[in-house]
Amino acid sequence: MNTSDFYYDLPEELIAQTPAEPRDSSRLLVYHRDTKQTEHRIFRDITDYLKAGDVLVVNRTKVLPARLFAKTKNGGAVEVLLLKRFNLDEWEVLTRPGKKCRVGTRLAVNDELSLEVLSISETGERRVKFFYQGAFEDVLSRAGSMPLPPYIHEKLKDPDRYQTVYCRENGSAAAPTAGLHFTKELLEKIKGMGVEIVEVLLHVGLGTFRPVKVEEVEKHVMHSEYYEVSEEAAERINCAKKEGRRIIAVGTTSVRTLETVANDDGTIRPEQGETKIFLYPPYKMKCVDALITNFHLPESTLLMLVSCLCTREEVLKIYEEAVRLKYRFFSFGDCCLFL
Repeated sequence: MNTSDFYYDLPEELIAQTPAEPRDSSRLLVYHRDTKQTEHRIFRDITDYLKAGDVLVVNRTKVLPARLFAKTKNGGAVEVLLLKRFNLDEWEVLTRPGKKCRVGTRLAVNDELSLEVLSISETGERRVKFFYQGAFEDVLSRAGSMPLPPYIHEKLKDPDRYQTVYCRENGSAAAPTAGLHFTKELLEKIKGMGVEIVEVLLHVGLGTFRPVKVEEVEKHVMHSEYYEVSEEAAERINCAKKEGRRIIAVGTTSVRTLETVANDDGTIRPEQGETKIFLYPPYKMKCVDALITNFHLPESTLLMLVSCLCTREEVLKIYEEAVRLKYRFFSFGDCCLFL
């Protein structure tokens, strides 16, 4: 299978630059996999497609203000994006431009924060050591900004709009964007219907940013990301699977977490670690029964993952319809529900 098989044409004006207000007013394209029919609704109507006993699996990760603007000792500007924490002071980062960041380079962010490049990986990520006084999270909150994707050109007025309302645990370099559509009130309504909400964790890292550069899909290597599935989460999901209840993943990060720990019978293991799982056709989901997800970039690993729920041809047809109807795409865009 070729990467180019997942290309579709997207007019630039359909790339959402700002989030919908309120969150649950975004559009919702519902795709019924059994009948191959689509419906066009508003996101808050998602309650019409949920039922008592369903399990909604969400990713509780919280986005760090992971974008830093630093300078070399000669005054050269460098953008630094935090990807993964190794220990108290050392991180894996992306730097732009990379040529200014050789091993040993010192960069100053502000009077509180500086860093030194310790090593460079084969794929260009840097391991750096930060220097600061006090708690790193406090220093970062003052020095950093939200790491919005490069296709978003407008300034985000409220940083909380790039966080889910249920985020709890710092660690991501990007938001699990399907969750951005939920309000606290909508989640309470869903719980009141008898739907279980189960949390898992996957800290979104470089896998979200790295494009597929190889023509043969199978040769692409995912970047590792940290995940956790607690014993309680596994027990609740396994109970639902055994009783024939639906597991509905909110976002591709929840899918990747569940499928990382899934057994062949669809049950899952409580586990934590690093995952490089790459889901593309003809992979068949073991645990996930339905998916709530945004519209993804052409030729991306996320578009390939969604194609595992039906077929590549079906997904491209859905996207063609969404383009025709002027849905908003990507992180701040509209949403799909695959049933």
